[in-house]
Amino acid sequence: MKTTTSLGERLPWRLRVVLLTLPVTVLAFGAAAVARDPGPAAAPDARPATETSCLPFEKLRTARDLDRLATGMRGGQEFQGADVGADTQLQDGRRLWVFGDTLRSADFDGQRFVRNSMLVFDDSCANVVLPADHGALVPDRDDGVGYWPMSIATIERTGYDLVGVGLQRVRGAAVPDGALAFENLGPAIAVFAVVRGRTPQLVEVQDMGPDSTDPRRPTWGAASAVHDGWVYVYGTARPDEKLVFGFSLHVARVRPDDLLDASRWQYWDGRRWQSDASRAAAVIAADGGVSQTLSVFERDGRWYAVSKRDEFLGTDLVIWSSPGPTGPFVAGEPVAQIPSDTRAGTLRYMPLAHPDLLPRKDSVIVSYSQNDSDLSKVDANPFLYRPRFLRVPLPVD
Repeated sequence: MKTTTSLGERLPWRLRVVLLTLPVTVLAFGAAAVARDPGPAAAPDARPATETSCLPFEKLRTARDLDRLATGMRGGQEFQGADVGADTQLQDGRRLWVFGDTLRSADFDGQRFVRNSMLVFDDSCANVVLPADHGALVPDRDDGVGYWPMSIATIERTGYDLVGVGLQRVRGAAVPDGALAFENLGPAIAVFAVVRGRTPQLVEVQDMGPDSTDPRRPTWGAASAVHDGWVYVYGTARPDEKLVFGFSLHVARVRPDDLLDASRWQYWDGRRWQSDASRAAAVIAADGGVSQTLSVFERDGRWYAVSKRDEFLGTDLVIWSSPGPTGPFVAGEPVAQIPSDTRAGTLRYMPLAHPDLLPRKDSVIVSYSQNDSDLSKVDANPFLYRPRFLRVPLPVD
């Protein structure tokens, strides 16, 4: 199937990055005359994304402040509620957040439900990144298949950042209507270029592999981490076994410049890195395993996987720890309880870690998504459909 990108398909993605970042690229080589150009150049057929006006907030100091912001901040027409909420920090100090199915106001001039969106935060403002057509930031394919974000990571370049977003291709779920109303067709990756102080611009979207609804093959990009010159891309898979509700975790790695070249990926088979994706070993087993989307990060030489055990049916927020990106990952005791309430219709799912947000050595900020099975409640009160935040301790070795 054809994948739609925000820039034309005539140019290789690296060349599109050069075009988008041309002023800062030239500045790096001392051509000061070009510096008078106030913004990034775009490919001839591109219509750049813009940012909405500032949604102000007070300085955030604690997890409780984050929770109050999420549950009390009045959103603009472009953003009322959403799930996921993966984030990354840019070299200019701003922070990008990507969200899944996003609800906009009834009087918004554009698509009211979109499968993905992005917010830019600085110390006192939140801005929605809005594509020219007022649709999803990563647009749906021509056949209507859309893209849900799972993870996000940043590679610093001189004067700009390359931001990779791990996506899953989804069919169905055009509105935020729960976990069982869609089919996962496989992973995809979107690359954004972000010039310092400027609006993120979509460079390319690429589907990774053919469409398939087989849950046994890993959905790569469920988590990602940048470390020592590699992008570690984690994938989750669900075996077709009774009474197994979790997902297994697998890991691949690739150099940043080869992110969109599947032939350059390497997969951990339990003993070594090799090029055959079908031999990727589970570093966490599915039985008692992770959610479909999670977080993996490194801190002070230790690696941590943060997830809700056993997906929607589970209760425990668990942190697995490991001496390296390939394991062995050992589960700690539950650090929080985030059960769904089927009677009330409240769904709690997809905890994600934010290790460089208000960092402390012995703990980490975690968000989890919340939704309601009654869409009319969400429509009447979008605050029901926003992430919640808490701080949890890291395992002690």
